[in-house]
Amino acid sequence: MTPSSRSSRSLLLAEVARATQRLADAGVPSPRFDAEELAARVHSTDRGKLHLVPDAEFDARYWEAVARREAREPLQHITGRAFFRYLELEVGPGVFVPRPETESVAGWAIDAVRAMDVAEPLIVDLCTGSGAIALALAQEVPRARVHAVELDERALGWALRNVERSADRSRVRLHHGDARTALRALDGQVDLVVSNPPYIPLTEWEHVAPEARDHDPQLALFSGEDGLELIRGLEVAAHRLLRPGGVVVIEHADTQGGQVPWIFTEDRGWADAADHPDLAGRPRFTTARRVTP
Repeated sequence: MTPSSRSSRSLLLAEVARATQRLADAGVPSPRFDAEELAARVHSTDRGKLHLVPDAEFDARYWEAVARREAREPLQHITGRAFFRYLELEVGPGVFVPRPETESVAGWAIDAVRAMDVAEPLIVDLCTGSGAIALALAQEVPRARVHAVELDERALGWALRNVERSADRSRVRLHHGDARTALRALDGQVDLVVSNPPYIPLTEWEHVAPEARDHDPQLALFSGEDGLELIRGLEVAAHRLLRPGGVVVIEHADTQGGQVPWIFTEDRGWADAADHPDLAGRPRFTTARRVTP
């Protein structure tokens, strides 16, 4: 590449550098990544190809996107997409944006189902949100049948979009309802129940990151004074839905490590209740096996 051609393609990278500093000053946790992702989305390219965008094609809408992120609007709301394992999902206002931590939850669930001696595993995803976990399970366990439940109508709309554009849509059924009482027709038949429920204590409201507190649905974030209110209800629902030997996987906050396994006790019909770490080594989800009717 000649000096002149290199110079003609330097504008966008210089603007990305400026944007990175602005986002860092605003407290955005991953300023360089976000600045590059916004540039890639606005210019319809990949992050690794930003250096190929000529000066003449620089799009001033980039700075509109940067300003939105600077105000702590979620990156995924601006780009309209979120990545989860091998999926690209549509997301936006009204649905919880899937987090990288939840990929560990889905990964454990996928491995657990694959290890089962079941030809067509029956799976239930409670509090499905965007449909991320349900679709990951359907994609990576090809013979699985997945039922996904969501209470919030706006979130359910996003899940429907993602299911409809999925190659595995014939094996994923969406249900509008309360996760604690839904799918009674499946009682005692399910191989695995998985959930990323709301688990933030109401007392922690002011400590929640602006991206979540101001943009994610409140219904997807908070659950009683200790954050465990819905998880207690999900314990009852999971025991009702699972067959003997079936497994439950429930995400929780890293600060709740050690607390959630005690909800899945032997006297309630559970065995092997344990916490598991996320990719950062923090306690992130609990698993247990149903042993009694």
